[in-house]
Amino acid sequence: MQTEIKYRPAYALAVVTLAPNEGIRVDAGAMVSMSPDVQIETKAQGGILASLGRSLLGGESFFQNSFRASAKGGEITLAPPLPGDMFTIEMKGETLLLQSGAYVGSSESITLDTKWTGAKTFFASEGLIMLRASGTGTLVFSSYGAIHEKNLAAGEKYKVDTGHIVAFSDGMGFQVQRIGGVKSTFFSGEGLIVELTGPGRLLMQTRSEDAFLAWLIPHLPKPSSSNR
Repeated sequence: MQTEIKYRPAYALAVVTLAPNEGIRVDAGAMVSMSPDVQIETKAQGGILASLGRSLLGGESFFQNSFRASAKGGEITLAPPLPGDMFTIEMKGETLLLQSGAYVGSSESITLDTKWTGAKTFFASEGLIMLRASGTGTLVFSSYGAIHEKNLAAGEKYKVDTGHIVAFSDGMGFQVQRIGGVKSTFFSGEGLIVELTGPGRLLMQTRSEDAFLAWLIPHLPKPSSSNR
């Protein structure tokens, strides 16, 4: 499998070239185009319970699509629902935690399950619910905005707004915190942060869906009294 990311970072598109008879697992709705002889199979990947876990806890689709090239090989292009960048990692027996909604596709050898990595507090939209991707193969995921990568050394600490986390290495220490005191938490506009401790790899997105919605909603037209 060979993957090329085009049109980044605003409207990224992943062009995946499949070897003869090679397959790729893709999240529902992520396929943009494909070769005419590529076959598709839709199923609850890993069984009903695993699919429910990914859907209810990980924010992913209950059903996933598996695409398989013919004996001649094939091509499939993938894109996320939101504008932003895409990223590929060639995993080699490692494990990565992905923010819900970031998963786009992966080699069939990559295993996906859910892992609750934070507190689902009264800041419900910012509770950290992650997908756990492990194994050897290609992992394709997306961000809202561009992707900024940072590698933490052993013992190094770094704080990130929860709305900007895309992925980080499994095994990194983490602690969900308020940005400051009660006043700062409610009025700074920052909400919750995560303090991560290395060693490990951290990928962040330059925009936040929650921040965008917080800006957009007050600007939406209000229903007039005459329409009531």
